[in-house]
Order: sequence, then C-alpha cells, then structure tokens
Amino acid sequence: MAACEVCGNDYDMAFEVHAQGAVHVFDSFECAIHAMAPVCEHCGCRIIGHGVQAGGRFFCCAHCANGAEPGAGLRDRVDATTG
Repeated sequence: MAACEVCGNDYDMAFEVHAQGAVHVFDSFECAIHAMAPVCEHCGCRIIGHGVQAGGRFFCCAHCANGAEPGAGLRDRVDATTG
C-alpha cells in the first residue's frame, strides 16, 4: 500500500502521477487536484479544465482573465458565424 501525500491515507488503490520529473502518490483525484491543479489568479478557484492564460498568468475562464488583465480580449465562446 502507499500513503497519499495530501491526506496521508494508506490505501491499497493509491495511484502515481508523474509530472515535471517528480512522482506523486494520491488516494483520490480530489487529493491530486488539491496538490497539483493551478489556482486562478483572479478568483482563486482550482483550474480543473483547460483554463486560459493572459499576460503570463493562469485563469479559470476568460471572464477572470479579462477582469485581471484589462484588454486581454479573451472570450469563453466564439460565435461560429463571426469567427
């Protein structure tokens, strides 16, 4: 068994995540997200999906990016007829 690096649970179904040359052990996706997901620099939520970047910073959505980086001009959804 392996212990989760976030909560310490010693679990027979723990899994490893290999990222940037390091190996992490977790007992759940919840713990993996808590440890590894980036944080939106505007609202502070964990970025679980793709997120966006503006001005070299990470955001959960275009709304947050535009709020923190005025003029970024990002949109969450583009109308197919206008491109």
